[in-house]
Amino acid sequence: MPKDLPDDLPEDLAFAPAVTLLDRLARRAVTARALLELHLARIARFPQINAVIFTDLDAARARADAADAALARGERWGPLHGLPMTVKETNNVAGWPTTYGDPALAAHVPARSAVVVDRLLAAGAIIFGKTNVPINALDWQSYNALHGTTRNPWDLARTPGGSSGGATAALAAGLVPLELGSDAGGSIRLPAHFCGVFGHKPTPGIVPNLGNERPGSRLDNDLVVSGPLARSVADLVLALDVIAGPAGPDAAAWRLQLPPPRATGLRGLRVALISDSPVAEVDHRYRDAILDLGRRLRAEGAAVVAEALPFDDHERHHATYLQLLRGAASGRLPQAAFDDAVRRSAVADADASPYVSRTFSAYAQRHRDWIAASEIRAELKRAWSAFFTRFDVVIAPAGVGPAFPIDERRPREERTLAVNGHRIDYNDQLFWAGLATLASLPATAAPIGRIDGLPVGVQIIGPYLEDRTTLAIAAELERLNPFVPPQDLT
Repeated sequence: MPKDLPDDLPEDLAFAPAVTLLDRLARRAVTARALLELHLARIARFPQINAVIFTDLDAARARADAADAALARGERWGPLHGLPMTVKETNNVAGWPTTYGDPALAAHVPARSAVVVDRLLAAGAIIFGKTNVPINALDWQSYNALHGTTRNPWDLARTPGGSSGGATAALAAGLVPLELGSDAGGSIRLPAHFCGVFGHKPTPGIVPNLGNERPGSRLDNDLVVSGPLARSVADLVLALDVIAGPAGPDAAAWRLQLPPPRATGLRGLRVALISDSPVAEVDHRYRDAILDLGRRLRAEGAAVVAEALPFDDHERHHATYLQLLRGAASGRLPQAAFDDAVRRSAVADADASPYVSRTFSAYAQRHRDWIAASEIRAELKRAWSAFFTRFDVVIAPAGVGPAFPIDERRPREERTLAVNGHRIDYNDQLFWAGLATLASLPATAAPIGRIDGLPVGVQIIGPYLEDRTTLAIAAELERLNPFVPPQDLT
C-alpha cells in the first residue's frame, strides 16, 4: 500500500482523467486518502483561483479512509469508489449550505441531499466540497458577496464562465477530477468552452432534478438540467451513467435506456456546422477556428454542411427562448419586483436594451402568452426531429468568443462585449445556449484549440434522447484536441 501522503503522488496526476484515477484506485496503486490530499494541497496552493468555496474536510478524510479500508477487504462501493470530487454550489448536500451566492440564503442548509448527489455518493465518490457560482446562478461570471470572485486558470483577469464557473476553473486547474454542474442558459457549456474542459448538458428528464429545487419551490423547470463536467469524455459518460435514470414516483413505472450512438467515428458522419448568427455575432478568430474544425472533420471523412439549421428566423427563436427562460423565474420574484416588471413592460423604454425589455415582458406575460411561446417551442421540437433525419449532429459555438475580462462594475443587463471591433450586448450569448435548451436537446461541450493562449470549444448538439451520440462525437473531437492544462499550473 502506498503512503497516504500527497508527496508520494506525481503532480501531473492532478490532471489525469477520473477514469485513470479510478483504475489506479481499483488496483490499489494509490489510496483515496492520498488522492484527496493531493487535490486539497493544490487548492491551498492556488487560492487566487477561488474555485472551491466550501469544504467538509473531516468528513471527507474519514470517508476516504473508509473507502481505502473497504478496498483492502475486497469491497467496492461502486464505479466512483474513492474518487474525490466537488459539486456546484447550487446542488443540495445534506448539512451543507446551499446559498446560490445570495446573502439572503447564507443560512440555508438543506436537511437532505439531491438525488444526483445521493447517486454520486452511492457510487463511491468522496464529495469534499462545493464550487463557486454567480449570485442566483444568473451570470457568465462567477462572483458573489459571500464567496468572492472565481478566476479563469488560463488568465486570472478573465472569467471562467458561469454559472458553473467554479466547477470548470477547478477542473482546468487540477483542483478536482470530476464535477457536477447545471445548465439552462449555457451554464455547463460556456464555462467548459472558456476553461478548455468537457461538459454535458443532458436531455431534460433523464437526470432527475428531485431534491435540487430552490428554497420554497417544488416546481420542476424542464429548461434546467444537471450534468457532469470533466477533463475527458470517458469521465462524462461514466458520471452520466451514475446520475441518470428515474427517481421518485417515476421510478415505479419506467426505466432509462438511451439509444446507442449513431456513429463512433467521423467517417460518414452527417454534420451541420454553425459558425455565426445575426443575433449573436461570433468573434472572427473563433469563427475561423470552428470553420477550420469543419475542414478537419471533412478530412476525416465526415459530410459537413455549413450553416444548416431547422429554422431561418434566429430572432424569433431567441425571443421565444428568452420568454420561456425568464418567464419561468417570474414566480420567484418578490412582489415589488414583479409589480415593477408589469409596470415597465407596459411602457416603451427607448433606453432599454432588447434583452432588458424582453426580460420584463417575460416576467409580466399573461398565461396566454406563455402558451403561445410553448406552441412555438413544440413546433421547433418537431422541426428539429425532422432535421435529424438528415443530420446526425450540429456543431455550433458555445458563446461569442474566448473568455472575456472580468467586469464587476456593472450588472449583466448593462454589460457589453467587444466583438470584431465593436460592442455587442453581453446577453446576446444566450442565443447559443438556447439553440439546444429550447428544443430539449442534449449538447456536449468539447475544446477545439486556443486563441491568444485562451481555450475555445464548441457544443455538439444531437437529437432528443440521443446523448450517447453527442458524447461519442465529443470523444472524436477529444482525439483531435485533448485537454491541455494551463502551463502555469502544472
